[in-house]
Amino acid sequence: MENVLLIIHLLLALGLIAVVLLQRSEGGGLGMGGGGGAVSGRAAATALGKLTWLLGAAFLVTSISLTIIVAQKSSGASVIDRLGAAPATQSEDGGTAPASDNLLPPTADDNAPLVPAAD
Repeated sequence: MENVLLIIHLLLALGLIAVVLLQRSEGGGLGMGGGGGAVSGRAAATALGKLTWLLGAAFLVTSISLTIIVAQKSSGASVIDRLGAAPATQSEDGGTAPASDNLLPPTADDNAPLVPAAD
């Protein structure tokens, strides 16, 4: 159910983007031009305007529905609880610290050469 709702949500988002981009521009910013629009008492109710409202309302409903579904699935459980209590891995010597004071990884000078010498 969640996947179906998520796909519908995605399609609504893409449809809403397409419908908004298809609408006629009102001119300058904040509706300053084009006559009417946001400045007048009531804008023209075009088919694209009605479709925008419809897609916007459906997008809002799917957003709230997805939020409710996810909240119900995670009720009272934290992410740490879901990971499980896996025991920490210990090294072969019982997980004790190295005997020396040097806690840095060994360098090439400390060990034998990594690449055998070419004869």
